[in-house]
Amino acid sequence: MSQKNETLSLFLAVVITSGLIFGGLWFFMERWAQLSGTVTKPSETGNTGNPVNQFVNKCNVANLPEGTFNYGGSTTWAPIRKDVDSVLQNLCPRFILRYTQPPSGQPGSGTGIRMLIDNQLAFSQSSRSVKAEENTEARQKGFSLKEIPVGIDGIAIAVNHNLNIPGITVAQLKNIYTGKITNWQEVGGPNLPITVYSRSKEAGGTVEFFVENILNKENFGANVSYVATTTEAVRKVAASPGGIYYASAPEVVPQCTIKSIPLGRTSGQFVPPYQEPFVPASECPTKRNQLNSQAFRSGDYAITRNLFVIVKQNGQTDQQAGVAYANWLLTPEGQELIEKAGFVRLK
Repeated sequence: MSQKNETLSLFLAVVITSGLIFGGLWFFMERWAQLSGTVTKPSETGNTGNPVNQFVNKCNVANLPEGTFNYGGSTTWAPIRKDVDSVLQNLCPRFILRYTQPPSGQPGSGTGIRMLIDNQLAFSQSSRSVKAEENTEARQKGFSLKEIPVGIDGIAIAVNHNLNIPGITVAQLKNIYTGKITNWQEVGGPNLPITVYSRSKEAGGTVEFFVENILNKENFGANVSYVATTTEAVRKVAASPGGIYYASAPEVVPQCTIKSIPLGRTSGQFVPPYQEPFVPASECPTKRNQLNSQAFRSGDYAITRNLFVIVKQNGQTDQQAGVAYANWLLTPEGQELIEKAGFVRLK
């Protein structure tokens, strides 16, 4: 009986040892396949049994170079950097995007283009077009700048939730910010002084766009109070019965503490930046106002602009990286992600 037990124990020991050895070999073979980028799962080989490169299969982005690429620029792009670019990073881990703050001053479209010209970025993100003088400076350094539109943004006008006004025209908005209109009564509202907020001209592309296209390059009026960020501006407008501020629509429309108002090219033809019906503060944040994407895309809303990837055309890897990145944003997946980030798809 003792001999039989010893034989059985020896047999079990051999079986267990063999299992551990083969299990270990299988684990290391699988791990090696992952590290070397090859797999042999039928679902990834088309049932052919031929291994495929895991990176190529997962990262289906044409002409995307490998390496680390500095990028940055517009603060309007922050939701895209957070929610869209992270998807690209997961799909293509060998294409490493490194957000780069400016060495001095505030981040913004103009700062990003400046850093691009100074070879501090591979490509930049902008909420305005490249200026002629910027392209001239780039050419003096041996390359040109190309802007590739990838999405649409609107400028929304934020006011205090208690302000009763049907909307304003673009001309009235200009007169408010140049100091010609100082009371809401002058534009169909209550007898209430207007408290005007803006970021400074140096803040970025949104302010530059506003000065260029809404103020027609006129200076801000002496009535304008300057804030550092949109977060600060929203807080001040919420506390100011006559407050007004402008910003990228995704930063304003869904807010609970302030409201965005309809805008028109002419009086009586106001188009809201939000989808109707308007969601009141009492229902927020359970429900939030959504962008009026259709009006932004059709141009019915009065103030819209493109979002651009600015590419350095120098025939080098930086150009390849910028073009491939922009092309990925223009794919159906990229456009869907841009829309989920709060902007309007171009395609």
